[in-house]
Amino acid sequence: MHKIIAALALASIVFSASAQTIEERAAPCLACHGDNGQSQTENIPSLGGQQAAYALIQLFMFREKLRVFEPMNDMTKSFTDDDLHAFSDFIATLPKPAPPADAGDPARMARAAALVQQNHCNSCHQPDFSGGDNIPRIADQREDYLAKTMREYKDNSRHGYDDTMAEVLQPVTADQIDDLAYYISRVR
Repeated sequence: MHKIIAALALASIVFSASAQTIEERAAPCLACHGDNGQSQTENIPSLGGQQAAYALIQLFMFREKLRVFEPMNDMTKSFTDDDLHAFSDFIATLPKPAPPADAGDPARMARAAALVQQNHCNSCHQPDFSGGDNIPRIADQREDYLAKTMREYKDNSRHGYDDTMAEVLQPVTADQIDDLAYYISRVR
């Protein structure tokens, strides 16, 4: 799997350098993140609906290896500041993901809604989880990716541009993380 990701990243760098439009340059991104930024791949986030400011910060962090994920670090290492802006602006134009068809288990949804209130998730991420500016849209994001990301913030293997998420998630249990990811990916 890692060899495939590395090969895609290398091919995308070569392709990106010769492509003319941002849509052409972003094609390798969408190979992993899905058509129109709607990921169908486990633990790979959907990009659709993200704020340009948030995408810019993440791309910068990947380029500078402040956030380490080799395929993304390789993809962004040659990006200029103008490239970072062009890609983040492009990401912001992608349609937001659709929620899953099922509304979710009512008991689990209620349990998670209480956790959201208790931990003020809907304060920074907004009541509808649409985010804003440098706060990511997490509404309708892949459940597996949300759980993975929260676990990484909790155990400090993923670092944000500040410590907010690590602090918020410290008292949250593994089961509660699962419930939060379930809820956020389905809330309407």
